Amino acid sequence: MSHRARIIVAMSGGVDSSVAAALLVEQGYDVIGMTMRVASGEGRESSDKACCTLDAANDARRVADALGIPHYVLNYVQRFEKEVISDFIQEYMAGRTPNPCARCNQRVKFGALYEKALAIEADRIATGHYARVEQRSGKSVLRRALDLNKDQSYTLAGLAQDQLRRAMFPLGDLTKERTREIARSLGLGTAEKPESQEICFVPDDNYRNFLAQRVDVPAPGPIVNTQGQVVGVHSGLMHYTVGQRKGLGIASERPYYVVKLDVANNTLVVGREEDTFIEFFSVGQMIWGLEDADSGPFDCLVQIRYKNRAVPCTAHPDGERLTIQFHEPQRAVTPGQWAVLYDKYDYVLGAGIIERDR
Repeated sequence: MSHRARIIVAMSGGVDSSVAAALLVEQGYDVIGMTMRVASGEGRESSDKACCTLDAANDARRVADALGIPHYVLNYVQRFEKEVISDFIQEYMAGRTPNPCARCNQRVKFGALYEKALAIEADRIATGHYARVEQRSGKSVLRRALDLNKDQSYTLAGLAQDQLRRAMFPLGDLTKERTREIARSLGLGTAEKPESQEICFVPDDNYRNFLAQRVDVPAPGPIVNTQGQVVGVHSGLMHYTVGQRKGLGIASERPYYVVKLDVANNTLVVGREEDTFIEFFSVGQMIWGLEDADSGPFDCLVQIRYKNRAVPCTAHPDGERLTIQFHEPQRAVTPGQWAVLYDKYDYVLGAGIIERDR
């Protein structure tokens, strides 16, 4: 009897992971549904847009029952607290703006769940992400989804080779509407479920209130302009991010924007919109995809935020570090966010965390 590949599907209780599981069942795989329980924060259990809640786990179980596959709920509360929430808090306190979804994919979905897959001798891990993995030059390489409007490769670009080798993204060649059509045709209860758009552990997506409940009240400090003149007082650096305009409380004929968070001096640096544009920035903790650390300078496209479009640049590798030179200056490059490099065919060349602008 031939071996039927065993696939763990990370089922969030949403339509995407439901259809991913259904497609794999249809293709004849030995599918096991697993839902991760993480710390969701107060007020999240009733939200139909939040993943990883008790309601979401029940939705996933109902889909698994309909598909005739086993389903397990895994308690990753402590792991999530350590790997994602603690990092989220530390990054904001250090004056950086983290991407918790990318961190979760790297450390929990394809970290803790990857360990579970090895423990039960599963061959692969599948999720409902819109992305693709292809073999190129002897590597498992991440590629954008066919539906560029739903592409999630940006938040997956931190996966290492051993994680990508076992990753499956069954929705990579589908549009979101096609995914819903499949769910409707199968009578899945998640077919019309809204997309989860919130940070899953932050009530009402209000990260400032979340941080205020977790850390001491931040000390206020001066707001200075790019000439060093004091123009106001900030309420704590964790309340601000590079490029922010609203909520600065500065009376001025022309609007000010956050240019830099000077944590060492507890100072918020602001300037005019043109001051938020830069040409160079540094990237650390590089994870290489189709390119590698020994590459010389190369031209590519770089994406610096989840919803931003990728723009032309020249990358200058230096081991686990990288310097990016934009071909045209770009606005609000934010330390703590990921910088993901793509070629013109949408393959991920490498990715790392933005460290500073000069």
